[in-house]
Amino acid sequence: MNFPSVLVPLVPAAFALGWWASRRIGARRSGAEVSELSSDYFRGLNYLLNEEQDKAIEVFLKLAEYNRDTVETHLALGNLFRRRGEVDRAIRLHQHLVSRPGLSDAMKTVALLELGEDYMRAGLLDRAEALFSDLVAMDAHAPSALRHLIAIYQHERDWHKAIEHARRLEIMTGEDETPMIAQFYCELADRSRQHGARAEARDYLRQAFDCQPDCVRAFMLTGRLHAEDDQHVEAVTAYEAAVQADIAFTPEILPPLLNSYARSQQMERAEVFLREMLVRYHGISPVLALTQIYRQRDGERAGIDFLTSQLRQRPSVRGLMALIDATMDKIEGEARENFLILRDLTKKLLEGQAMYRCSRCGFGAKAHHWQCPSCKSWSTIRPIHGVASE
Repeated sequence: MNFPSVLVPLVPAAFALGWWASRRIGARRSGAEVSELSSDYFRGLNYLLNEEQDKAIEVFLKLAEYNRDTVETHLALGNLFRRRGEVDRAIRLHQHLVSRPGLSDAMKTVALLELGEDYMRAGLLDRAEALFSDLVAMDAHAPSALRHLIAIYQHERDWHKAIEHARRLEIMTGEDETPMIAQFYCELADRSRQHGARAEARDYLRQAFDCQPDCVRAFMLTGRLHAEDDQHVEAVTAYEAAVQADIAFTPEILPPLLNSYARSQQMERAEVFLREMLVRYHGISPVLALTQIYRQRDGERAGIDFLTSQLRQRPSVRGLMALIDATMDKIEGEARENFLILRDLTKKLLEGQAMYRCSRCGFGAKAHHWQCPSCKSWSTIRPIHGVASE
């Protein structure tokens, strides 16, 4: 039997309730009570299969009330409400559960964690922060509470608190959080740079490198600071180090790197570096950069010949677009009209393509993000390699 997708989250809760109902069959209940429980359970399951979700939930709530100790059932229902977007109902249910007398400390902690997630889903971040902070102070399920707090501080862009709690998480779990902490320092550095506090920005970058010596973003920000101070020789060194740290970020690094090569009159060094990249990196960006260098130095024909030869080895829509633009001025008449049509089609194809994808969750984007907008992971957005992309 195929369940409608909207019902999938309901099924585990329904079968959990069924397990609980069947367990009660051999327990203290009388035969009449067992019969009533079983009847209610199968009635609720029937509602579920017939897509009558509200009726199913009401039945399952009634089942949960048969025994005031059915904490797992209440937790499952609260999670179900939150997933369905009924956050108010989830909050009321979890608040009711937390206030229940006689609840064990372990189950109360779980209920508080669920309530904190309800608050986050509802946008009540101040309440969620207070709740998770209390749990951390009590050392109750602290790793989960710390992770939630870090997520809140990232959302609020309170990077100092995010760093503090990430370090606490490292100590508590023994897991390496330094790549994430390096990103937080980069956020602080970029904010200081934008506000003109350049010495402060460099200090934050030093701390980022202390956390992660091969932090590509820290190298890129270092290069940007040097370039803005007209120190283009130093900027080139930083940008080249960024490529060596993680060649996947080449499309983001090359534009400012090429500018610093030109401003520091190091175009021979640029050609050597890009030639080396052709061997190590199979995207189109180094090809387009070398094409531009050859066009400016050796003439239009040399650039076109190089690009044409490279496109035979690594087909690319972006490369084709560059070739059409380079040859357009040399074509007349009907052939030119055909090339204009091809150019427009190629442009539309590129406009509709995601150029980056998150390696963690698969989120597609047209622009680069250091933090994935979907799963909130850091440095997981990478260029997509293919004919229609990089």
